[in-house]
Amino acid sequence: MKTFLFAVALGLITLFAPQGGDPNITAKYAIGEVKSIDATAKQLIIKTDAGSTVTVSLGDKTTYKKLAPGETSLTNATDVTFADLAEGDRIMAQGTVATDLKSVPAARIIVMTKGDLAKKADAERAEWRRRGILGVITALKPDTKEITISNRTMAGTQSVVIPISDKTEMRRYAPDSIKFGDAKPSQFSELKVGDQLRALGDRTEDPLRFTPQKVVTGSFRTVGGVVTAIDPATHEIQIKELEKKTPLTIVIKQDAVLRRFPAEFGMGFRPGGGGAGAPAGGGQAPAGGGQAAQGNAQQRPQGAGGPGGQGGPGGRPGFNINDMLERLPTISIADVKVGDTIIVSSTQGVDPTRLTAISLVAGADTLLAMLAPRPQAGQAPNPAAGLGGSGISFGIGLP
Repeated sequence: MKTFLFAVALGLITLFAPQGGDPNITAKYAIGEVKSIDATAKQLIIKTDAGSTVTVSLGDKTTYKKLAPGETSLTNATDVTFADLAEGDRIMAQGTVATDLKSVPAARIIVMTKGDLAKKADAERAEWRRRGILGVITALKPDTKEITISNRTMAGTQSVVIPISDKTEMRRYAPDSIKFGDAKPSQFSELKVGDQLRALGDRTEDPLRFTPQKVVTGSFRTVGGVVTAIDPATHEIQIKELEKKTPLTIVIKQDAVLRRFPAEFGMGFRPGGGGAGAPAGGGQAPAGGGQAAQGNAQQRPQGAGGPGGQGGPGGRPGFNINDMLERLPTISIADVKVGDTIIVSSTQGVDPTRLTAISLVAGADTLLAMLAPRPQAGQAPNPAAGLGGSGISFGIGLP
């Protein structure tokens, strides 16, 4: 996605074909993140999104242009110098790429700075939170191109209808993909009941309908398990799945998002009625998650709380489990311990015993207890019951 936008902005995407299966490298340019700078040798090492490493050589005639994220041409680019480049910047090195695809003498460098990219990503995330909705597809109407999703609040579930038009931009996660930005162009016919969906758009006067501008979907697998081993060297976590008691390997890549659910947050909640009750005393979610909604979301009058926990016309924001999970502080693999109960979301990959994590929540025993329905009389507690129909949709991340 980043490569595509960068190349489109420069009018190059139709001119040069990718080489060697890496879309970041063509005969005439390489795109990647600056990993190191050798000022003495005037060289850069860049790493592409596909993981290739390219050495970029710079000469006295190399020109440098700074391009703001979102620009569609070089018209508004500004002149910069070699000294302005920094690790973490994203560059396009234009020149004749070596046949082994490992080096390029750059005639021109076009840079999007790390700071500018971070600001743009923050703005996009804020917009998706403010104007977005997240849920699981429960019904599809191909004749009218309407999608019905269900999302989960602390008060219960609600169904929202999302009509797709010719103007709706649709994208979909590929198998084993973990990045929002890597979602591929898609269409309505690829959708399936059970898919997760995140949409950006506008709420209507009807709080149970949502008009989308962009829709991102994916077929995800969400499992819970107890950590049995951790290998920091390979970034792999071994778990015993809660439901089937089978061993699984969780692969943690650089772009995976790991969080921990605080045990104290569940103390005021009571399970039952198909989900967790409201917190005692109207407690608040951690990290700005907002107040827990009162009453059943499906029975709210218009304006009492709209889709995605954002509030309908004239209503205050409600509370959504997925919103709350996305606001928890992030952790690293070093913070995950043997014995932790975790919930992991991944795309459906080739090997069902190996999951590449998109999102992982540790300390999930508390969360699962909050989500679990009351067991029937005489039934043994099921530690995985909170995952069934829970509406947890953290597979699709944010920009």
